[in-house]
Amino acid sequence: MSAGIVQCQLCPKECRIAPGEAGNCNVRVNLDGELLALTYAHPSALHVDPIEKKPLAHFLPGSEAFSVATCGCNLHCRNCQNWELSQTPPEDADAYYLPPDELVAAAVREGCASIAYTYSEPLVYYEYTYDSAVLAHEAGVRNVLVTAGFVNPEPARRLFAVTDAANIDLKSMDPAFYRDVCDADLRPVLDTLVLARELGVWVEITNLVIPTLNDDPAQIRELAGWIVRNMGPETPLHLSRFSPRYRMRNLPPTPAATLATAREVALDEGLQQVFVGNLRGTEGEHTYCPVDGTPLIRRVGYRIVENRLGTEGRCPECGTSIAGVWR
Repeated sequence: MSAGIVQCQLCPKECRIAPGEAGNCNVRVNLDGELLALTYAHPSALHVDPIEKKPLAHFLPGSEAFSVATCGCNLHCRNCQNWELSQTPPEDADAYYLPPDELVAAAVREGCASIAYTYSEPLVYYEYTYDSAVLAHEAGVRNVLVTAGFVNPEPARRLFAVTDAANIDLKSMDPAFYRDVCDADLRPVLDTLVLARELGVWVEITNLVIPTLNDDPAQIRELAGWIVRNMGPETPLHLSRFSPRYRMRNLPPTPAATLATAREVALDEGLQQVFVGNLRGTEGEHTYCPVDGTPLIRRVGYRIVENRLGTEGRCPECGTSIAGVWR
């Protein structure tokens, strides 16, 4: 290793960082030969959200999550929906001081069932996420990751040991999409998804459906098929509507018809629970029994208007057990 350079082992980019410089995520820096995350205990966003906003449909529905994020991300998606936070360097971001113990205390004070590490990329502020998650479990609060899943196996394994649920982006099954649109690679994300499931994390998956880039039914079929084979048909998939943002303002919002077709394709491929996000008033807002089609949880946006599953997670009509975390 060249004099003073440190190598970050957190994500597959494994940045070699010179003294005083930051890695690709803008957050992790080399200070006097020590690798530190500048955003530790300095979140830039705090909010109490419905768990449905993460989105998680089958994890403690109707509960609230204390949401926290610092700036920074190890992906640089041209279509990023939260680019003002994810792509802003720490020195340019407004931030609070909230160490892990105070974060957990705030979640308890607000009556939240979970803490959601969300909005940007919780893996790049890994130490803050991990330390807070450990204390949250000690206080009886659950932990939720909302992440792109671009991380090396060992740090992922350690963090998943204190993670209860995760919504992980699977942006496309095309490696070129990850390279050209996200500045990342597909394979580590697939490995993260499988690892999370193997370690007992409740996993739901989001795919942002972008016109002309990943909205072809054949692409949706490939993605859904991979989930069925590797994660299980009970794994919820959220097909989310794209809106023009950041460096991809040349494309229109995803048509409702495209999302309806994508949902039908995913269901036909064998997935049992396929949701449509960022678009209200569709069949894709609700949870149905995969056996008899009974509506089990009805939603309007992030609000639950009927929940027939209760805390037992069984269809009241046929008794089928619905996969999820209900209490």
